[in-house]
Amino acid sequence: MNKTKIIVVEDNIVYCEYVCNMLSREGYRNMKAYHLSTAKKHLQQATDNDIVVADLRLPDGSGIDLLCWMRKEGKMQPFIIMTDYAEVNTAVESMKLGSIDYIPKQLVEDKLVPLIRSILKERQAGQRRMPIFAREGSAFQKIMHRIRLVAATDMSVMIFGENGTGKEHIAHLLHDKSKRAGKPFVAVDCGSLSKELAPSAFFGHVKGAFTGADNAKKGYFHEAEGGTLFLDEVGNLALETQQMLLRAIQERRYRPVGDKADRNFNVRIIAATNEDLEVSVNEKRFRQDLLYRLHDFGITVPPLRDCQEDIMPLAEFFRDMANRELECSVSGFSSEARKALLTHAWPGNVRELRQKVMGAVLQAQEGVVMKEHLELAVTKPTSTVSFALRNDAEDKERILRALKQANGNRSVAAELLGIGRTTLYSKLEEYGGKSSVSCPLKPSDSAPLKHSTMPP
Repeated sequence: MNKTKIIVVEDNIVYCEYVCNMLSREGYRNMKAYHLSTAKKHLQQATDNDIVVADLRLPDGSGIDLLCWMRKEGKMQPFIIMTDYAEVNTAVESMKLGSIDYIPKQLVEDKLVPLIRSILKERQAGQRRMPIFAREGSAFQKIMHRIRLVAATDMSVMIFGENGTGKEHIAHLLHDKSKRAGKPFVAVDCGSLSKELAPSAFFGHVKGAFTGADNAKKGYFHEAEGGTLFLDEVGNLALETQQMLLRAIQERRYRPVGDKADRNFNVRIIAATNEDLEVSVNEKRFRQDLLYRLHDFGITVPPLRDCQEDIMPLAEFFRDMANRELECSVSGFSSEARKALLTHAWPGNVRELRQKVMGAVLQAQEGVVMKEHLELAVTKPTSTVSFALRNDAEDKERILRALKQANGNRSVAAELLGIGRTTLYSKLEEYGGKSSVSCPLKPSDSAPLKHSTMPP
C-alpha cells in the first residue's frame, strides 16, 4: 500500500464517505475531516507525503482559508480543491495560492484518482534524482536562507556558479519548496539548442508545420505548465533565441510553430549560468533586457574551494552512496587521503569530488580509501576564502575551524590557512595564553611549538 495518506476535508458526511471509499478501493489510506479546525489538527501530524483534498465550502471557513493557513505554516503538501460551485474566479484564486487543481464534484469520480496518480508519478521522478546532501557549512547556509526567502514567490531566479557546483540541485530545492512543488520541473540544456530548433523545442509545433513535422509536438513551456522551467547555462542561447524568449516572457504567451493562435502559460522561470552575464552583455552576446527579466533575484553558489567545511562531509556522503551503488564496504578515508581531499583545489567542484570518491571506493572495495585511490592531480594547495587569515579579530575562529576540518592535524590546518606551521604554532600559543584552546597534537605534529612572527 502506498505510504501517501489523503486527507479529505468535506462537511457533507455522506459525500466524504463516498470519496474516502473510492480512495480506499484504489489502495490509498485516507483520513476524514468535517471541519476546518479538524483538518488543521490532522495536518499538524501530516507528513510531506500526504495530499489534501478539500471542499471549497466548510462550516467554519473555506478550502481557500485552509490552503492559506497551510502555506503560511510552511506546509507544502499538494492541495486539491473540489466544489459544487463552478466559479472560475475561485478556481483561479486557489491555483494562484498553490492548489494543484480544481475539480467540480460531478467529475471527482473520473478525475480525482488520475490526478493523485500524476502527483505521485511526478514525486517519484523527483525522488529518482541524486539525493541532495544537506550541507552545513556557513557559506551554504547563506544560500539556504536566500532559497527560503524567494522559494514561495513567483520571482525569476538566476543561479550563478562554476561548473560542478550544483546549480541544478539549487533549482530543484527552489521548486520543491515553492507552491509549485507538485507540478512539473522541466530542465532545458540551453547549450544543446540551435537557433533553428529552439522555437519548436520551447513552444512546440503543429503537424505539418515544417518538413518532417509528421506529428504535433508539445514544447517545454507546455510541459512545465503550472510548474518550473529551468534554463541551464542560459548564456549559451543564440541571440535570436534570446529575443524569442524575451517576447514570450514579457507577454506571458507563446505561439507553437505553424499554429494560428497564441497560448497563455503559467510557469516560474529559474535560470543558471557559469558566466558573468554582465560581461556577455557588454560583448553583445547576451541581451540586457532578457537578463533583467531572468534576474529578479540572484543566488551565487560558491566553488568548493571556498567551502572547506563541506569537503569531508560531502566525501563521506559520496562514500556511502558509492558503497550502496557499487556494493562495496569502504569504512572511511586514511589520514593521507583526508589531507589530499582537504588541500586539493577542486577545479571541478562537487561534481569532481563525487567522481573521485566513487572511483576511489571502487578501487578500495573495502577497508579505507588511501591517497593513491583518489588519483588526484598534484596541485598547489590554495588559500581559501573560508579559512585564509585576515585580521586578529577573526584569526582565532578561522584557525579553530581549520583545525576541526583537518581533524586536529596542524600540518593540514596550516595548508588550509595558507600559512607556515611555525606561524600556526605561534598563533595557537598566543591564543592558549589568552583563553582555552584545546587542539591535541596528531602523531605527525610532534614538532615542538616555536615562536614566530606573521609574514609581512
